Amino acid sequence: MVRKEGSPVEIRIGIANTGRELGFETNESAEAVKQAVGDALGSGAPFVSFTDTKGGSYLVPTAALAYVELGSDHTRRVGFVA
Repeated sequence: MVRKEGSPVEIRIGIANTGRELGFETNESAEAVKQAVGDALGSGAPFVSFTDTKGGSYLVPTAALAYVELGSDHTRRVGFVA
């Protein structure tokens, strides 16, 4: 099943020298998030920004990125299939 427009994608970001990770859901596609992170790292930008499903913004310093984990673009099925 392909991702429906507007269905959230979970993002988890590891930040160097911290014991916790940043986790949130966004309405951006996984490809758009990959592109934004790649562009920020490739251009030497000081930070990369994300927006969650509730409209909150996150600015993460690119120098402190340890990893970015993207959830699936596929929607989950709910219920029983006969």
